[in-house]
Amino acid sequence: MANAGQLVSALKKVLKARGRTYADLATGLGLSEASIKRLFSEQTFTLQRLDDICRLLEMDLFELAQIARGESEALRQMTVAQEALLAGDRKLLAVFYLLLNNREPAAIVQDYQLSEPECIRLLAKLDRAGLIELLPGNRVRLRVSRQVRHRPNGPLRQRLGEEMVSNFLSVRFDDHDGHFRFEIGELSAASAAMLARKLDRLAAEFFELSELDMHLPPAQRALYGIAMGLRPWGGAAELTGLRRRASVPEKT
Repeated sequence: MANAGQLVSALKKVLKARGRTYADLATGLGLSEASIKRLFSEQTFTLQRLDDICRLLEMDLFELAQIARGESEALRQMTVAQEALLAGDRKLLAVFYLLLNNREPAAIVQDYQLSEPECIRLLAKLDRAGLIELLPGNRVRLRVSRQVRHRPNGPLRQRLGEEMVSNFLSVRFDDHDGHFRFEIGELSAASAAMLARKLDRLAAEFFELSELDMHLPPAQRALYGIAMGLRPWGGAAELTGLRRRASVPEKT
């Protein structure tokens, strides 16, 4: 866990990024602005107070600790060259994501149709690409976060994104121990932004639980996918081709 100074610095960063002020916190917590300033200057936050502030900022303590630890975006995003390498070699991509999910090389060879020499060759390729560090005894240390993200318009999404999404959505979720919801409703821009932040928090929680469960034996784990999306949607127009009328300028 980060120390108090790091947490306070992280809180200040979040406040600035979201355009919030000490006065906003004071109003939300029912305190005076002077009291909020004193909390930050003296760093006398209780755990409950930190949790209250995080709720006002629509985040949680886990996210705050990540920011405080300085988990850089660079470690959570591959370079274009690294993505291109994985996109061009599906076996390499599969081994990489198995390693991200805490599978040992020996277990990958045991559980999948991959020989030990081929696995070692792929590990060496990942090592040269800077994605892992290959240690003696074919042990592996990751050089990227387990929460590594695909670039929005990077090689992985360009080459495999549509295929992966189609494969993921091609079955009835309830027939495969899954759960699926699709809802439609009109929202304000502020409400849509709030839901987008909730999706970010859900993704963070997904990865947090995944990291906790990595300590379980492989037989007690299964690879799950979670798809989250939010966008303006024409609904009837996109399904039927029905278009809105062009707005008519008012006469003066």
